[in-house]
Amino acid sequence: MSLDAYLTIGIFLTTIVGLIRFQSRPALVFGVALLTLVGLNLVSKEQLLSSMSNPGLVTLVLLILCSFALEKTRLLRVIASKVIVNSYNSTWLRLFGITALSSAVLNNTAVVATLLSPIRNNPHHLASKLLLPLSYAAILGGTLTLIGTSTNLIVNSLYIDAQGQSLSFFSFTAIGTILVLACGLVLRAASRWLPEIEHKETCSKGYFIDAKVVKGSELIGRSVEDNGLRHLESLFLVEVVRSGRLISPVTPTEVLQLGDRLIFSGDITKVMQLSQFSGLEMFAEKNGLLDSNLTEVVVKQESVLIGKTLKGAGFRALFDAAVVAIRRDGEEVSGKLGEVVIKAGDFLMLAVGEDFKTRRNISKNFIVISGIEPETRINGHRAWLSIGGFILTIALAATGVIEMLQGLILLLGVMIFSQSLNVNEIVRRFPVDIWLIVSSAILLSHALVNTGVVELLAHWVNGVTDKEHLYLALILVYLMTWMLTELVTNNAAAALMFPIAYSIALGFGVDILPFVMTVAFAASGSFISPYGYQTNLMVYNAGQYRLMDFIRVGLPVSLVYATIVLIAVPIFFPF
Repeated sequence: MSLDAYLTIGIFLTTIVGLIRFQSRPALVFGVALLTLVGLNLVSKEQLLSSMSNPGLVTLVLLILCSFALEKTRLLRVIASKVIVNSYNSTWLRLFGITALSSAVLNNTAVVATLLSPIRNNPHHLASKLLLPLSYAAILGGTLTLIGTSTNLIVNSLYIDAQGQSLSFFSFTAIGTILVLACGLVLRAASRWLPEIEHKETCSKGYFIDAKVVKGSELIGRSVEDNGLRHLESLFLVEVVRSGRLISPVTPTEVLQLGDRLIFSGDITKVMQLSQFSGLEMFAEKNGLLDSNLTEVVVKQESVLIGKTLKGAGFRALFDAAVVAIRRDGEEVSGKLGEVVIKAGDFLMLAVGEDFKTRRNISKNFIVISGIEPETRINGHRAWLSIGGFILTIALAATGVIEMLQGLILLLGVMIFSQSLNVNEIVRRFPVDIWLIVSSAILLSHALVNTGVVELLAHWVNGVTDKEHLYLALILVYLMTWMLTELVTNNAAAALMFPIAYSIALGFGVDILPFVMTVAFAASGSFISPYGYQTNLMVYNAGQYRLMDFIRVGLPVSLVYATIVLIAVPIFFPF
């Protein structure tokens, strides 16, 4: 092998190690790989530019941008209102069916985020019995169409680069339908093992609220009982932090002192009750944002806040927002709010400033759950135009009347001119991470070809195996992709495994499509880890699940999913 080949293999393996080591920063890892490939002249300038403007990648980005307008309409909220009924069986079936069908054409994260609140607030069923099926239904629904999940579109981008043609809109539908039906039955049976976690609070309760007794407060020198702090509506004084010492539980006779931090837990919507007490200053109040709209967010796994305190991270400067309260996975967070170390999946209630919605780093760090500014909603003719235009574009592309890329370009233009979307919003929410991951993966594939690694791997496969080992190779590709998915997220797994699957197919001298489809389906098969897929992380905290809950319910689903894929792919896509 040449030196360039050794360098390329080293970059490929280092990228995998980097993704496992820095799971929350996949874009950074792929970005370093891209710069290294360019710096070592392992790829040409033409290949660099073509990777960044790959038709499949551009289609993926346009689809994400166009879906932003749909998120601003009432479409998903109307759908959500039809889900919950008295019967658990009926509710489960409605939830699974509606989520799977919606996820086939809409952004999975948006679908789950919209349904989270109605499920957590419903008066009929425990949220823990529904939220995990919600995430799994979104994952399964994403396998139904080419646009059902970003994973499919990423694989399609790489396929276009390798073959010069795109997968069809319905390439995934036959196998996807079998997966939805079979895995749905298994999931329904396994739902009996979901924990019964009693939510005594509504979706916005259970938050950790920090308020400080400041100079001149009428609370100083009086007991908790005398100050009326035991009679608040849906807010409970759980502890007092005094000079670094924690007082918990707080007795009615506890006399408050200057500088005491009062820690409340309860319904965040009742937080303004605390403003009636003179000299009781909340964490967000000193930032001048308490009168702003409250916005609930979930901290993403790749957020820059992970491992930092709110005070140490400079939260206000970063996001033009102040944290009013925090909630974590059902835990009782203790201590001063500003000194809490942030973890992935934490729920934060933010009081936001005027610049919050224009900050480009919001979507990179948070999943916004509720409390979006009213002006970001669209209704009337713009809502109908967005919904109708999206449905028409997908229908025309699915039937081959127009190409998906062409249709989405036209649709995005219509949405911008109709002001359903604005340029600032597009710039702020542009999916830079996905664009960087996919373009870097395509460039890495070029480097593997340029340096002869693909040819070498294909020759090695051809030399040590025969057609009798073909199916075994397919199983190996599935297992490798699935393991990477659970370790480093679905999109990164698909991007990394494509060139390996491509090389193996070449080595056997067979059509690459069975291996391509195996990578696509395996990369979407994240049912055991709460961190392999974004919707899993969302319900992990909202449902107060443990890792064992995912294993108990997800393992049988994962096994059935893998069995169907490995049986069905060679049937629908013969070698």
